[in-house]
Amino acid sequence: MNFKKYYIVNAEPELVYKALTREATIELWSGLKATMQEIPDTEFSLFDQSIEGRNISFVENSTIVQEWYFGDLPEPSIVTIKLHAHKKGTSVEVNHTNIPDADFENMEYGWDEIYMGSLQDFFVDDERD
Repeated sequence: MNFKKYYIVNAEPELVYKALTREATIELWSGLKATMQEIPDTEFSLFDQSIEGRNISFVENSTIVQEWYFGDLPEPSIVTIKLHAHKKGTSVEVNHTNIPDADFENMEYGWDEIYMGSLQDFFVDDERD
């Protein structure tokens, strides 16, 4: 199954990109251990190893492409995160392909409440309209 959704984050794309690619910042907004390098073909882990995978490519301040591991899938599960400037900061487009059916509901909840919810909370800015 595939998941695609847009989220608004109250920060400029450059700051959101750094928050998604810098190990120390990921740990700040997630509250959990992370291993991340902004280098293609390196492995990463997020949320104290709850999410593990391989970085595929980066376009600074714009796009992150990763493979997320789900065991023995015939096709890889690919996550593409695209950042678009928005009047309230950044529109984050998440496209997650090839999610196993049994994991889809947990992934949907995880994207909404844990991954993007934590990132949105990190950038709460009461001064923006």
